[in-house]
Amino acid sequence: MKVMKHLLILFISIIISSCSTAYKYGENQETTQKSNLTFGVVKSQIIKGETTQQDILKIFGSPNIITKNKSNNEIWSYNKMSVTNRQGASASYSGARASQSSSANSFDLILEFDSNDIVIEYSVVSTKF
Repeated sequence: MKVMKHLLILFISIIISSCSTAYKYGENQETTQKSNLTFGVVKSQIIKGETTQQDILKIFGSPNIITKNKSNNEIWSYNKMSVTNRQGASASYSGARASQSSSANSFDLILEFDSNDIVIEYSVVSTKF
């Protein structure tokens, strides 16, 4: 049941945060939005039983979603998505050919806090498609 709740939170956070997607276009591949929401930052900055909600706010800013579980603990969800579009063209004897491809990355962080606003559990889901 807990896994289903986390999956529901994950899907809702993806839908809500899709407005803040970072896009990359063409050969320049410049990201329009930078984020420190990475696995390295999560592993190096979050310590279960020590890291507070204030620490999390300083590191990642406001969460995408705040809920409570059946133990009445706060659950914070963060989501970062990026889409890369690539366009290209090639010339041959038979004429020019155009090509286009895209890929998407999603990174989700779900944190559970105790009644003293300290991290007691967190999970990370990272996908590429």
